[in-house]
Amino acid sequence: MVVTDHAPAGSSLLGPAEVRSLAARLELRPTKQRGQNFVIDANTVRRVVRQSGVGPDDVVLEVGPGLGSLTLALLEVVARVVAVEVDERLAAALPDTVERHAPGADLEVVPGDALRVERVPGPPPTALVANLPYNVAVPVLLYLLALLPSLERGLVMVQSEVADRLAATPGSKAYGIPSVKAAWFA
Repeated sequence: MVVTDHAPAGSSLLGPAEVRSLAARLELRPTKQRGQNFVIDANTVRRVVRQSGVGPDDVVLEVGPGLGSLTLALLEVVARVVAVEVDERLAAALPDTVERHAPGADLEVVPGDALRVERVPGPPPTALVANLPYNVAVPVLLYLLALLPSLERGLVMVQSEVADRLAATPGSKAYGIPSVKAAWFA
């Protein structure tokens, strides 16, 4: 993909019909094992991007881009997205989806497990945006925070119990090693 200084002209987000069509074409059903959920509402992904605080100078690391709903919303606002996707079919399909909806956008897909990434290609990411499944949320978040000291901001969507553990204060019932590490890095 080509590096751009702004959101690509003519970019558009995925709607419910396109999400269903892409999933059908890939013969894909969201799996509970991978905690997959595919966002179909453009307002939701725009709200996530707005809440993340990212802007035109940011390089965003997105974990688990899936079909690309959030990826496309991010590319409307940021300079570059590096997407780490464990599902090979989704990783292979994402560049085509982005090229159709946001021609010229700067996207790089890193196929593989976010817990095994040793480096992120290109300029260091300044923000992390992810919707992480319950079973890997804490290890992925803490691993990436340790790996990427360039991260300045981010928004990670997790289940309430995980958020409580990560944000717990000393002396609270949920306080533990994840709380200490999250406070240290973030």
